[in-house]
Amino acid sequence: MRTESLEQVASAFVELRPRLFGIAYRMLGSVTEAEDILQEVWMRWQNTDRATVENPSAFLALITTRLSINVIQSARSRREAYIGPWLPEPVDTSLDPTLGAERGEALEFAFLLLLERLTPTERAAYVLREAFVYPYPQIAEILQLSQVNVRQLVSRARKRLTAERREPIDKTEHRRLLKVFLAAAETGNVAALEDLFAADVVSSSDGNGIRGAARFPITGGSRVAKFVATYAPRFWPGADITWVEANGRAGVIVPRNHGTTFLTIDASPQGIHHVMWVVNPAKLDAFERSRPRTVGAVGHG
Repeated sequence: MRTESLEQVASAFVELRPRLFGIAYRMLGSVTEAEDILQEVWMRWQNTDRATVENPSAFLALITTRLSINVIQSARSRREAYIGPWLPEPVDTSLDPTLGAERGEALEFAFLLLLERLTPTERAAYVLREAFVYPYPQIAEILQLSQVNVRQLVSRARKRLTAERREPIDKTEHRRLLKVFLAAAETGNVAALEDLFAADVVSSSDGNGIRGAARFPITGGSRVAKFVATYAPRFWPGADITWVEANGRAGVIVPRNHGTTFLTIDASPQGIHHVMWVVNPAKLDAFERSRPRTVGAVGHG
């Protein structure tokens, strides 16, 4: 017979919620889908015979991870129908820089895009081990695999990501580069933009077909610089830019006449490799939902 109140049940879930959201978000790159997962986990938690659950944290992580794997498998077909480049939904990290994890791994925009290249099971094993430091026996139980297989999954994912990941820069340098990029972009200074870019620079606009969003990635320093400069007279004048912290790095919100844009970059010591524009209203709404406790901008300039 259950004696615990709904308040006690909810309290246990709320305490673990940041970690569960962090797992689902890293798996899916979507605030909206992570929220849906947590709603389902909450429903299952209410209907579980909790007297049989020895470790609520492990049980809820298991449900969250398995549901996330199922969503990834269905999301891939939806992504194929997505119009234009797909980028993760930004999430506010101003108050929780690691989003519930013991390590801030696998949270930055560019890293989430790399995770997309892994299989769902590789991604789950990597996230649980590298971001949340789950022991291998527990990951094996969650994924219903042997510990040997789990270790192989994590090792394979780690090697692949290490091989593809560029040398990182710290948050201060990232913010400085974004600030310099904004100054050059606002004035349409092609030469200044080209000086900032690495040789393999790409510009991606995630709008899912919305008017004004480029439907194909733009590659090469000269082409990206000219693209940014061409739109400068229409995009920047009168825009009241707000600096935010998203996915552990600086970004800006740029309000425009017909909507809002979130902008951030990926960079290394070689310069800016990826300019990322999120203009899909649904993703920007999700970002606002991830900021319930944030008042105003994180900072300006």
